[in-house]
Amino acid sequence: MAYQKRPASSYQPCDTFFVESYDDFPAPRLEPKEHARLIARERQYAIADELSKITSEEFRDDILAHMLDMDTATLPDVESIDIQTEIQWFMRPYLLDFLIEAHTAFQLLSSTLFLTINLLDRYCSKRVVYKRHYQLVGCAALLIAAKYGDKKDRVPTIKELKSMCCSLYDDDMFIQMEWHVLQTLGWTIGHPTVDNFLQMAVMDCPYDAEVEHLSLYIAEISLFHREFVSKPSSDLARASLALARCILNRTQPRHTEWASQYDSMTLVGLSQQLHQPSQVLSRKYSSAHYSRVSKILEQFLARQASVASYTPPSPPSDVVPAESKPYEGEIGLATPQKAPQSSTMAHGYITPPITPENEVFANGGNPTFAKGVAGTSACSPSPTPSPSVPYTGAPSYAQEATYQQQYLQPQMSFSTGY
Repeated sequence: MAYQKRPASSYQPCDTFFVESYDDFPAPRLEPKEHARLIARERQYAIADELSKITSEEFRDDILAHMLDMDTATLPDVESIDIQTEIQWFMRPYLLDFLIEAHTAFQLLSSTLFLTINLLDRYCSKRVVYKRHYQLVGCAALLIAAKYGDKKDRVPTIKELKSMCCSLYDDDMFIQMEWHVLQTLGWTIGHPTVDNFLQMAVMDCPYDAEVEHLSLYIAEISLFHREFVSKPSSDLARASLALARCILNRTQPRHTEWASQYDSMTLVGLSQQLHQPSQVLSRKYSSAHYSRVSKILEQFLARQASVASYTPPSPPSDVVPAESKPYEGEIGLATPQKAPQSSTMAHGYITPPITPENEVFANGGNPTFAKGVAGTSACSPSPTPSPSVPYTGAPSYAQEATYQQQYLQPQMSFSTGY
């Protein structure tokens, strides 16, 4: 640093000026060998990137075919979950909210969340799960998924999971449940998740953060609903991507691309579940990190509702309307109207479900998802804690409110920042 005075001939109102001088601190110079080594390393990186790109294009079809085979082989069976004697569908949104908060707190990969839910559903498809163990199975699935795909320093510890559950379970119970989940699934953990197929679908497209984030948001909304539990991840990825592009008014892919081959029924089903997303999920995607796509979706739905409720004014008419007469078959007097028909649409599940007080969510309220099945299950139950655990003698729950208060209330004390 140096201060230099201007000559008298170039006098300005400010008689000094600030300059930076490196005379006293010369820039470091690399040795010729070190300089050549850096140049060679950069060339190697460039060559590796080019070869990786060429190889990925050459084997892309084989990779996609293998992912589709794995997707089909590792799907959960929703009908097997239906016959669970204690687990009911209204419990699912509460557990998913807990897992989403834990996933966000540990800053895990997006694929970890989808893999966690897949492991949870696959386990519930093969084992009888007690109510008091439902959250424990979810924590074990999160632990396995994080170990499978995330960095080692991001993987939650048993102590942290125990703290999230407010010491409801012992350390040994987490380890025992983790081992039991792996044994039940035959140590087959790998599953191509929705975000993996999304990356394949947008590989040749320019990066669009809003489209990708909104697609993930729609895909995570689908995790809360029974109708998408056994849906292949490839179908969910293509349908959510097409729906996100439609909402954001982006161009759809060409008909020759794989992303354009989405299932229209899956897209319609996803569009019907966008109106009442989970508050935890909506808060997660309202951050700038996810392009605030939950706010964008809310504004889009508000515009659609305003357009649907708009009634155009009737044009003025000078003709005095004649007295209306019932239609008796005369031509020109009236237009025959179709008789109104009652809707046969089945009751959907709200996301997240408000604690119900009626009988719709109770046993027998909806015969389609009734849990009471005569006879005993051939599946072996999940590991039962030792008699020393204080909650083993807990009574069975007949209503959702009791379940939320006694078993899911501790998770409300775990707060995360977004």
